[in-house]
Amino acid sequence: MSGFFAMISRMKYIDRWGLMNNTKTENISEHSLETAILAHALVNIANVRLGEALDAERAAVIALFHDASEILTGDMPTPVKYYNPEIRDAYKVVERVAEDKLISMLPEDLRDVYRPVISNDDEVLERYVKAADKLSALIKCIEEVRMGNNEFLKAKEATEKSLDCMELPALDIFMKECLPSYYLTLDELG
Repeated sequence: MSGFFAMISRMKYIDRWGLMNNTKTENISEHSLETAILAHALVNIANVRLGEALDAERAAVIALFHDASEILTGDMPTPVKYYNPEIRDAYKVVERVAEDKLISMLPEDLRDVYRPVISNDDEVLERYVKAADKLSALIKCIEEVRMGNNEFLKAKEATEKSLDCMELPALDIFMKECLPSYYLTLDELG
């Protein structure tokens, strides 16, 4: 019996932004879907606008599983996770152990199929998934601030700075052409 998919289904029980007062909670399942959509978009922008030849569908699948280890580890708040290099490196080890545990829950013949997307080793696509992950965080901050929740002002500022430093042209295009619409109301979008 394989418990892998039942375990993955538990992503919906792991809330993000645990240290923050949220107007709407967000779980890693919701976040992973949004990150997959954004990673797909960023890679397609890179392919169409910048002449790249990257696999947008693979980027989306990697993004779907990018936080899967948090089913076992929980969501470590960013300020804690990146407090210093020792904590960051130790947490990476913990994440790898959790990823290995998840992979071990698969039937033997499927492990090699899922290992590359759970323990992503594609450095090029990883940049796009990381950008999409940060973009999803920024979108959450924008939504919270729009609802009057000033608790997210500093997180928004820090996330914007982090995105500005990524040096990813497709991300710059998305932020210029698509991000402003996240500030609009439903009527304004229509």
